[in-house]
Amino acid sequence: MNTDVRSLARSMRRRQLLLGSAGALLAGAMPRLARAQGALQVGGLPVTCNLTLPIACLMATEGEGKSAKGSGQPFEFAKYSGWPELKESLMSGRLQAAYMLAPLIMDLADKKIPVKTVALGHRSGAVIMVRTDSPYTNFKTLRGKRIAIPSRFAVDYLFLRKMLQREGMAEKEVEVVEMAPPDMPAALYAKAVDAYATGEPFGAVAQRAGYARPLSMTRDHWPLYICCVLTVHENLIRKNRPLVQQLVNHVLAAGQWLDAGPVNRLKGIEIAAGPRFFNQDVNVLKFVMENPADRVTYGDLKLVKAEFDELMQLSIQAGTMKRHVPYEAYIDESFVKNASAARVRLTA
Repeated sequence: MNTDVRSLARSMRRRQLLLGSAGALLAGAMPRLARAQGALQVGGLPVTCNLTLPIACLMATEGEGKSAKGSGQPFEFAKYSGWPELKESLMSGRLQAAYMLAPLIMDLADKKIPVKTVALGHRSGAVIMVRTDSPYTNFKTLRGKRIAIPSRFAVDYLFLRKMLQREGMAEKEVEVVEMAPPDMPAALYAKAVDAYATGEPFGAVAQRAGYARPLSMTRDHWPLYICCVLTVHENLIRKNRPLVQQLVNHVLAAGQWLDAGPVNRLKGIEIAAGPRFFNQDVNVLKFVMENPADRVTYGDLKLVKAEFDELMQLSIQAGTMKRHVPYEAYIDESFVKNASAARVRLTA
């Protein structure tokens, strides 16, 4: 067993021990505290689907965000360990902005929680991984096997269902289990699961270690895939539209900058990997950015009604949504439509 895998296995055992400690769970759910006085905290997870957020926050910290008319506040990345904690913080008003799973926002809108999606966070970026030494070549060969997903509200789950349906299979023909993405690589190595569907970098961790390979990638089978979306509380929109516009401007600029070339992508992951943001192995993030280069993309973050309507229909079919929620109930296109270019000038 190589060093990376041993580390993953130890991490998995530690997680299981932590389940018995309420204090440890609470500490893991707490976001990093703000350093900047009066900064707008924007919640996110340390995943490459959220890569535009560290770039946007650093742009603001280094001065670009402070000059916007109507607001002098920079943005700060608030790191969370999971979607449930992030969702609770947004619902309670502790956070006014966050990167969230699109189906979760649809569900919150259905429950009359006053939040609006104002931009995408990325496109593509999900994979379904199997062991390198496994005989699985298509989804029919996974019949009866155990497949891990992050959550029923994760678009990774909808991607799995989409791929099963493409091969004429129903979800009941496989065993679907929910699992925290950081645990998935070690679970696959230990043969606790036969496959897993997740966002990056948790597919790349196992692939780079040599014991896993992608069975399916969204870049190949769902090119317009969307998952994480930039969401803000309606109170913030009412009280400070210029600040929300400024945030959207920076996120869109960060996405275009990341997709402008490999040099920018390398600089971007070097920034994100640091302790201020993701606190991850930069080589794993580099693997995501290069294998292949469009494994995750960020340049096209506009909101498209037809794409969200498809996501809504898929969620209803999966049972995670009980009814159709109007697009306008959870989307505010005005900020993307009014976006102006923000210059990316980074020194960190």
